Order: sequence, then C-alpha cells, then structure tokens
Amino acid sequence: MSDEESPIRILVVDDHPVVREGVATLVGGQSDMRVVGEASNGREALQQFRAHRPDITLMDIQMPVMGGLDALIAIRDEAPEARIVMLTTYAGDAQVQRAIKAGARGYLLKSSLHEELLQTIRAVHAGRKAISAEASYELAEHATDDALTAAEIRVLRLIAAGNANKEIAEQLSLSEETVKGQVRNILSKLGAKDRTQAAMIGVKRGIIDL
Repeated sequence: MSDEESPIRILVVDDHPVVREGVATLVGGQSDMRVVGEASNGREALQQFRAHRPDITLMDIQMPVMGGLDALIAIRDEAPEARIVMLTTYAGDAQVQRAIKAGARGYLLKSSLHEELLQTIRAVHAGRKAISAEASYELAEHATDDALTAAEIRVLRLIAAGNANKEIAEQLSLSEETVKGQVRNILSKLGAKDRTQAAMIGVKRGIIDL
C-alpha cells in the first residue's frame, strides 16, 4: 500500500484556533498525511483520540480544562502505543522532561512549526523520537543541574504568588528558618540572584505555572 492510499492520520489539539488552522493548512498540502480530528483541550483530545485512533497526535502542553501532560498520560494509559508530539510556546526544560518521561514521542516549539512540523510527523510515524533543536539545547543545558525537590517547588510556587517567608511558613506549617533554608537552596539550584528572578526562571523552565 502506498502513502497516497494510507496517509498518516493526525489529531490536532490546541486551544488556539489559529494554531489548529495553521497545522491543517500545512498538512493539507501533503499527500502522505491528513488531519482526522481537532480538539481545544485535553478532555476533548481524549474523546477525539478514542473516536479516531490517529497515527499521530499533536498536543499543546498548556490548555484549559485539562492540560496536555494530563491528556498525554490519560491517552497512553488507554493506548500505550500512541504517538504524541507535544507543542509549546517556550522550551521549558522541566516541561520537556515531564513530557518525555510520560511517553511523548516528540516535542516542538510553535515558533518552529513551519520548519519542523512535517519532518517531525514523518519521523515519529516512522518510530523515531523528535525533539526540536531549541528544546534539546534546554535539556542539555540543565541536564546536570540539581533538581528542585517537591518541597522546594511548593515554596517556589508560593514565592511566585507573592508570599513572604513568614506567610509561606504559615501556609506549609513549617518554621520560618526551614523556609529560609529552602529559599537559599532554590536560589542556588536555579542560579538566581533573588526571589523574583527565581520565580521567573521557574516559570520559563516550566518548573512552575503561574
């Protein structure tokens, strides 16, 4: 059977219609692939996946109702063979790591969709993994970093929400000294000069969401 007879069937999941339209336009010009379904959040993605059983799912990471990572996990629970490529607006390495650990087969920045989308779809369909160059650099850059502990991530979230040490200590039922120690560790691990920069780095790298 030739590619014309059996095109790669694609499900596009993104809460921005313009992104879905852009992907459909790119794919529409190819004889070896076609879009079989669209969804605007993770819950719809799960329903569309069940309905169409696509060869490739292109999934935005950050969406309302149910995010891309949760949808990725839910789909792969039902269909471990599912080939899912995550789409994102920034190359946060913590997000990349979580997606790859959860079984994503590819990771693409939306800014490079035009250059890399079609070759990524073909590569993943052929059984290979495909991570965009920029996301690969982020992964490599932070591969040897000390990861934040779950407790430190909780503190970082509260820092980003504008809480002082005393407020963080109260909310987490910790002593203020303990919180101060965790803040010092966070600044050191992230290479941040102050709390504001730590919060910004945390968001940029996908360690926390605002």
